[in-house]
Amino acid sequence: MISNKYGLLSDNVKNKRMIISRCTKNPIVIPNNLTWRKVVTFNPGAIYEEGKFYLYERTAGSLRPFRTFIGMLESEDGINFKQVGTEPIFTSEMIGLPEGSVQDARVVNIEGKYYMSYAMQPYGFDCYPKGEGVPDYDTSKYSGWKNSAYPMITRSGIAVSDDKVHFEHLCYTSPADIDDRDHTLFPEKINGKFALLRRPMEFVGDGYGTKQPGIWLSYSNDLMDWSKPELLATAENDWEGGKIGAAANPIKTDKGWLLLYHGVDKTITYRVGAMLLDLENPLKVIARTSKFIMEPEEYYEKFGLIIPNVVFPTSIVEKEGIAYIYYGCCDSSIGLATVPLKDLVEHILANGT
Repeated sequence: MISNKYGLLSDNVKNKRMIISRCTKNPIVIPNNLTWRKVVTFNPGAIYEEGKFYLYERTAGSLRPFRTFIGMLESEDGINFKQVGTEPIFTSEMIGLPEGSVQDARVVNIEGKYYMSYAMQPYGFDCYPKGEGVPDYDTSKYSGWKNSAYPMITRSGIAVSDDKVHFEHLCYTSPADIDDRDHTLFPEKINGKFALLRRPMEFVGDGYGTKQPGIWLSYSNDLMDWSKPELLATAENDWEGGKIGAAANPIKTDKGWLLLYHGVDKTITYRVGAMLLDLENPLKVIARTSKFIMEPEEYYEKFGLIIPNVVFPTSIVEKEGIAYIYYGCCDSSIGLATVPLKDLVEHILANGT
């Protein structure tokens, strides 16, 4: 057995690849004929409550313009989902931006209220997929961008709900003049405060202590005013490329906060890593995988309408000791992977740096 201060670890997890099982029905969620989700559905938030799974999907009904919305689905088994209603539950119109997009919802229940962290692009744009890395995004037909610091800038915010279905915009969690996304709330307060992970693209250089965008942490008493962000982690390995970002909301374990994060290498391949953060001080990284735990392997992860070679987990929930990881596939569909939560934590501790 391998031993460290967090307990005994099985020898067979040291230097072994993490086995995460794809659902045999993948992709489990695909577009349909609803006008606002007939092109793509991807990057969902998820919660599991009272025996039911809920997904908050990002969808689009066209490529020109490529406007995205948040829809909602539900399931008894976490695999077979059905639509909740025939309209999206959150749109840019709800925050006064009729041409804009809302995206990448991550939802938590804190003290009986549902908080949706979301990213937002304020004005319209067209998407022209190239089949190689990032598509061409064209803003030339949309005059509103003259009001922004630069085209395609992304701001983040929080919407709130009492019933997990009807959301209202509560606040922005980043300023309008920087590109700041991958915002994820911890699912409970830490030392009496809300805690938020984020990835501000402009926070690089000598004044920030990092040469590349990374994961930062802020605290708030009321969700409205946030503390000065503190750097939590940056890219360290080749597979992570030049930037990393929080993927799913952290999940609490007896060994620490489990955080999935994504990295993008120079070939523009999206892979997944994992780290454990201290329960009382999440800036303290207990362990972090040096190798990725997921990468594009299946056809639906290598080929899609928007971006090839993408696994992008935006949610992880636990049911009876099993972690259900929901992830976007090539910005086109939604996949599910599962792993015993204990095995994943053990793997991070045994193979982490």
